[in-house]
Amino acid sequence: MPDHAVPPTPPVPLSALLAREDLGLRQIAGPMDADTVIHWAHTSEMADPYPYLLGGELLLSAGVHVPEAAGTGTYFDDYVARIVAAGGAALGFGLAPVHDTVPRALVEACDAHGLPLLEVPPRTTFSGIARAVWQLMAQARLAELRRVTEAQQSLAAAAALPDPVRAVLRQLARRVGGHGVLYGPEGTRVAAAGRAVDPAAGQALAALAAVVRPTGPGTPASATDTAGDTRLAAYALGAGHGFVLGVAAPRDRSGDHTVASVAAVLLSLLTGEHQSGSGAARSSALVRLLLGAEPHTVAPLLGAETWLVVHAAPDTPPCDPVAASALGAAFGSPLVDLGRDVVRVLVPADRAPEAQPGWTLGVSAPVPAGEWRAADTQAARALARARAIRTPLSRHGTHRPALADLVPGDAARDHARALLAPLTGTLADTLRTWLSLHGSWDRTAVALSVHRNTVRQRIARCAALLGADLDDADVRMELWFALRHAEASDSGQ
Repeated sequence: MPDHAVPPTPPVPLSALLAREDLGLRQIAGPMDADTVIHWAHTSEMADPYPYLLGGELLLSAGVHVPEAAGTGTYFDDYVARIVAAGGAALGFGLAPVHDTVPRALVEACDAHGLPLLEVPPRTTFSGIARAVWQLMAQARLAELRRVTEAQQSLAAAAALPDPVRAVLRQLARRVGGHGVLYGPEGTRVAAAGRAVDPAAGQALAALAAVVRPTGPGTPASATDTAGDTRLAAYALGAGHGFVLGVAAPRDRSGDHTVASVAAVLLSLLTGEHQSGSGAARSSALVRLLLGAEPHTVAPLLGAETWLVVHAAPDTPPCDPVAASALGAAFGSPLVDLGRDVVRVLVPADRAPEAQPGWTLGVSAPVPAGEWRAADTQAARALARARAIRTPLSRHGTHRPALADLVPGDAARDHARALLAPLTGTLADTLRTWLSLHGSWDRTAVALSVHRNTVRQRIARCAALLGADLDDADVRMELWFALRHAEASDSGQ
């Protein structure tokens, strides 16, 4: 059978649909398999439905396509064979308005090809069946989300226990109903928890872990396999020390990959600190900063000379602690500051952040430790721009206009301060954002989280205070030059 695309929603057990008394469906042929599931319902009166099926459907038909002599030939056998070849999960046959009973030849064909056949009573509409399928899917999806959320919370709590690695493995094994194991850099079993697996599955899981253990460019971050009825998965831990998480589960549920991924993120952080001692170094850096040390003096403890600041806004706020940790792990940095609406990550400059699903990112220019504050401002403005132009990632420009190189820095800053002196901080920020977005009222409103009329009022106020025609391109260029130098002056550059 070919591979068929299925939706990202949990499938519906056929037995759950049969249990709906309001539908009155009755299975009259095919295997009575409790594991039969359907991914959607589809109505078709085509004699050959194969080209119109994706796989996993409950196909609904009233038999309009059936010729009068169908019962004496191979019509029904060919019809059912095509449904099975297309990956159809079951067939529902309506008793109205064309047929009073389900044709006997159709029943025999479904039995022969192993396709469940449902009798649909006259009072039940096909649209009612489709609605019931989607209702059951919504219920299953809600239950799955609740299960994954509870698992994430329990894994995060386990990571805070005295023996966090084993505690995380125990919670993972419990949540997937299977076995979790942490392999060391040499492939040895460092820790394990959960149900024991048979030796063949254990060997297959160890071999799968070797596939994802970093050996050079192109090594996959995760891999899956099966050993008999056991589902296997391996995840390379992001700390870069060769640790691998292995998971063996008796069944494949849609949320298990998400649960295992969260466990992998937490174990990446835990094994990274254990292996490199970076946790102690970060504590030392924090204590020294609190006691008054300058950032550039503590930066060597964190392992990099130049840095990027990333501001990240979740597509669905508020920020989630586990998701924030996962974001930091994706960037290769445990230096994460969790806010309500924005996560800030301090990233070594040699690890250029890429766009991440579910996040909008603003990235600063590379800076030494003494200019972290300026980079934080750059990242905030880059995030505002990313939101305004609806792009997943925006980077702060690393090159100033060529004209700036012709003007001495002190003279440029003095000119900027004099020119912009009439503007308050709010007006200057609004003008800067408006100019950076080419005078777009709507984009500026989105970037600043204000109404577009507020933007118009502020820009009009700027024009009045400056005595300038903001429709003039030369005026805009001079103001942009001044605002850039004022920004550099405010950030200490």
